[in-house]
Amino acid sequence: MMEFTYHMPTKVVFGKGAVRNAAAIFKETGSKAIIVTGRHSSKINGSLADVVSALDEAGVAHVLFDEVEENPGVKTVQKAAEMAREAYADFVIGIGGGSPMDFAKGVAVLIENSECTYMDLIEGPPLSAAPVIAVATTSGTGSEVTHYAIFTDYEEDTKKNYVHRIFPRYALCDPSYTQFLSSEVTVNTAVDALSHLVEGYMATAANPMSDMHARNGFEIFEKCKRALLEGEFSYEDRENLMLCSTIAGMVISQAGTSLPHGMGYPLTYFKGIAHGRANGLVMREYLEFCSDKSKLRGMLKLLGMSSLAELGEFLDKLLGLEKNVNAEDIARYSSDMIKNVAKLRNHPCPVSEEDIAGIYAKSLLR
Repeated sequence: MMEFTYHMPTKVVFGKGAVRNAAAIFKETGSKAIIVTGRHSSKINGSLADVVSALDEAGVAHVLFDEVEENPGVKTVQKAAEMAREAYADFVIGIGGGSPMDFAKGVAVLIENSECTYMDLIEGPPLSAAPVIAVATTSGTGSEVTHYAIFTDYEEDTKKNYVHRIFPRYALCDPSYTQFLSSEVTVNTAVDALSHLVEGYMATAANPMSDMHARNGFEIFEKCKRALLEGEFSYEDRENLMLCSTIAGMVISQAGTSLPHGMGYPLTYFKGIAHGRANGLVMREYLEFCSDKSKLRGMLKLLGMSSLAELGEFLDKLLGLEKNVNAEDIARYSSDMIKNVAKLRNHPCPVSEEDIAGIYAKSLLR
């Protein structure tokens, strides 16, 4: 018997000019925005200027918080929320990759709930939030169409999921901004999108709708393989990568992620390995561990690959090998990962600490 729920409240506006032409969207959303972004990239790629231009056209005031760090800390979110409250901002525009878009969701909760602090982002009951508009400038995170956000608690040396379910009201996706990304960033974010497709497709929580999107995403990713290997990207490649990323975000908004994401977090936090690359480094061995070989074969076919070994070779060419992890690191990361109940629950068969250590070792001690 088939039973599932599909909830996707984000309206996606995709294509060149999606932000420049967003004045009506901004005007209907609120009277004053806080823009949250990093220090440099949104200024370089033109996305910040386009947002400000569209806000001015709409007659919507704004304040700017451009201190979003990579792997944003919970206390930085509170700092931005305090600015927003003082300015009486009533909606949030997040410009960038996963960090600013996640950050925007946290700020939105704290604007709507003025009595709350950053601790309420990572514990306690789900809360409402001010409207969020996500402007994606990378092609990997999918945060523009998910209710997820990850924040870093630097006092506890760990990343934490926030407990709320805040989807952006709008996702504005203009592939033009990604033309400013380096080949390395483009590859790492593309592999992040691939990991969303893979993990969502193989997850316990997968459903017919999420699987339909995942299969579409695999077909689009297949078109980008040569460009990713060669490191040269046409505008069509940029379009396909952003579309793949957004579709992959839709997949995990329904089905979630599982082992590679959980195992990748300490590689990013402790070793400085880019998030998408961290996921990709363990992907082959994770798939070897997956029990549903029929679904795996179907996925590989859509990716234009004949075997899991071929996928592994493709990822090795893209990502290289990682030599900065040792057996002691693996033991510590595995001990932490076995406590990540949510990720373990989303893998369709039992997982032991030894299984996790084995995936790490086969992936990283080569």
